[in-house]
Amino acid sequence: MPKFPRPLEPVDRAIDLFTRRWGLLALRLSLAVIFIWFGLLKPLGLSPAAPLVRDTVAWMPGLTPEGWVNVIGWWEVLIGATFLFQRTVRIAIGLLALQMAGTFMPLVLLPGVTFQAGHVPYAPTLEGQYIIKNLLIIAAALVLGGTARHPDRTVYEV
Repeated sequence: MPKFPRPLEPVDRAIDLFTRRWGLLALRLSLAVIFIWFGLLKPLGLSPAAPLVRDTVAWMPGLTPEGWVNVIGWWEVLIGATFLFQRTVRIAIGLLALQMAGTFMPLVLLPGVTFQAGHVPYAPTLEGQYIIKNLLIIAAALVLGGTARHPDRTVYEV
């Protein structure tokens, strides 16, 4: 690791201490807020993603597309609620894994919606970008999962 000039060393140490102390908590709580908030929008009929979800699940049996939107919304609320607590992070990750499998389906089932015309698979639309950004959510969940058994461990070996 590069050394900072002597006058900057205290600043670097303060930043390091702050991020070690608060980074994982901030990551866990931000995932909780996002999943609870965006999840609640679906059953309340306020989600801008609902039409994409309805079009994606239209083939699924058992419920109407609107019924599936509600189920998915409440599932997301459950994911968020389990991210609220360190001891339930592994449950959150399991629920998230199931949800993410469905989240990426529009890239395959609805390429006309998720990619710009004539530019499949390399130029996503705004909807496609909304889906692809979930790779970051998956990576964040993996980081949290790596601390589930040892929440005090903040240094990782590669």
